[in-house]
Amino acid sequence: LTMTRTLLLAATVLALPLAACDRQGDGTSMTINADGGNALGSVDAKSGEVKVDVPGFSGQFKLPKLQLDATDFDLNGVHLYPGSTIDTVDVGTGGKNAGLRLGFTSPAGAEQVRGWFQERLGEAGFTLEQDGSGLTGTTDENKPFRLELVGDGAKAKGTIGLGS
Repeated sequence: LTMTRTLLLAATVLALPLAACDRQGDGTSMTINADGGNALGSVDAKSGEVKVDVPGFSGQFKLPKLQLDATDFDLNGVHLYPGSTIDTVDVGTGGKNAGLRLGFTSPAGAEQVRGWFQERLGEAGFTLEQDGSGLTGTTDENKPFRLELVGDGAKAKGTIGLGS
């Protein structure tokens, strides 16, 4: 029951900032998954639809869209590359889906974004090595970390994975 309340609270906290935003342009989609991949809560970036499905409560409603950017993400004091926008946030609460996956778009090429993260996360105690155009390693708490990047030189699309 405590986990259910925690997840319901997390979904609500994710949804409340939407009330101050409009629906023009792109937005940030968010999902909270339980063990087994079942969505407990989600916010659709395009429609503004919020869905919550936990034991004892199920519902959906619409709110204005939310667009998160580089300053809205903090990983041991390290924000996303300046000017980046957050496209998706997926939170898994158990099993093989445990952890966080954050998708983002940066206004610089993959190599520049990788170097930027490698320097700053290294200073924050992460152990990292280059893996193609991204990075793999562990956080300062020895948890798995992965940065995947693709880009055409002018922009990069990336995914940060923490946990499983």
